[in-house]
Amino acid sequence: MKRFKNPAQQRWFPGETISVGIGQGYNSYTPLQLAQAVATLANDGVMFRPHLVDYIENPITGERAYVQPHASKTIPLKARNLELIKRAMVGVNKEGTGARAFAGAGYASAGKTGTAQVIALKQNEKYSDATVAEHLRDHALFIAFAPEENPRIALAVLVENAGFGARAAAPVARKVLDYYLLGKRVDKPTEPAPQLRKRTDKPAELPPLLGGPDEPAPPATDEDEDND
Repeated sequence: MKRFKNPAQQRWFPGETISVGIGQGYNSYTPLQLAQAVATLANDGVMFRPHLVDYIENPITGERAYVQPHASKTIPLKARNLELIKRAMVGVNKEGTGARAFAGAGYASAGKTGTAQVIALKQNEKYSDATVAEHLRDHALFIAFAPEENPRIALAVLVENAGFGARAAAPVARKVLDYYLLGKRVDKPTEPAPQLRKRTDKPAELPPLLGGPDEPAPPATDEDEDND
């Protein structure tokens, strides 16, 4: 990475261990890596290989070959450490930064809000949405798994330039989990029907139909009778 090419930037200081431990400092992950990490945590250290394809269908026979989950490795994590982190993440959605987004949910879930800086701040400089261009504002992040017992789904949500994770990303995660676990769908807002404008011009008068009240139908000719 460009930011670590300088040898002075490659030195590791004790204080950086603390920053990394709370998700700051040298941490740099993609949303897929975040989702895999929280899934591994929910699976007690068993890491599964991510895949996009659900099944491959034979175009001739219609037979489907489903892609089976593949456990790539198991991280030897201590059970007490796993339990501590899971309880903390459940607390996030019960009384922490995710409590508002998950209030009244019909299931117990575990989550963690996050914020990713787009630009660096100077020393003693305070961040403010009002003074930063939209494309330079912080990204909102949220990771979660649910249910708390016997997890069935893990996810990572990123909302670009949306600020605090609890404000923008957590509500999106709640909608996804509600749909997956409870079958709740988010209905699209109903759009008002377009109103027809009244015509102000007088429509052109059409010629009267043959045989109508304005003009009698012409009598049949011999040629017409022959065609029958």
